[in-house]
Amino acid sequence: MAFTSWRGLVGCIKPTMRPGGLEELIRMLPEGIGVIPLFLEISEGTTAEFKRVFTYVEPLVAKLAGQGCDIIHAEGAPPFMLLGYKGEARLLAEWEKKYGKPVFTSGTNHVRALRALGVKRFVGATYFTGKINEIFAKYFADAGFEALGMEGLSTPFENVGQLSSHEVYAHVKASYLRHPNAQAIYLLGSGWRVLPIIDMLEQDLGVPVVHPVPARCWEIQRRLSVRQPVPGFGRLLAEMIAG
Repeated sequence: MAFTSWRGLVGCIKPTMRPGGLEELIRMLPEGIGVIPLFLEISEGTTAEFKRVFTYVEPLVAKLAGQGCDIIHAEGAPPFMLLGYKGEARLLAEWEKKYGKPVFTSGTNHVRALRALGVKRFVGATYFTGKINEIFAKYFADAGFEALGMEGLSTPFENVGQLSSHEVYAHVKASYLRHPNAQAIYLLGSGWRVLPIIDMLEQDLGVPVVHPVPARCWEIQRRLSVRQPVPGFGRLLAEMIAG
């Protein structure tokens, strides 16, 4: 292992080429954890494209395993959630057996984070609209949760990173207030740049927020046996909750 990755090395498969999520993760991770990113180059954000690019994921898993990564994180909720919760689990088990490395997805990461927080029902927010949100909700239902809502914010896929965090805050807050018995808020997707509103939402609404980037940092740490809290991005990461 390279000296610069003395606490562990994670390989990340990024679904798009858009900047943002990768930089945010690297800044959050404790010193000594290395990151090797590879990319799928999704650009349209359609169900058809998610299905089409899925065949390119396994070669990237193999490449990262060959680079000696301790763990592999295949990011992007939509491609894997389209397989369903059980279908995804079968595929990950096959890859782990074949390549000898732990592999987790955005979906399994979010399930683990919600369970660690003791959440049974939540309200979700996404930057997708239409039936794909029903697929997301079913994925979580099959994992044992009740998604009280999976509220989409309509915006062109290529412009997600330009959404104002204040606009997202208003969308998420309105979604939560329609479902006040929700135990948590779930933000699907790393594309929107909304880290500054996570603590604000938790303080204002009194429930934990699961966002992909802090949840990713949390699980990478726990899988590498690192326990370094990172404040400012929600309770999950600030307290390094066990799970």
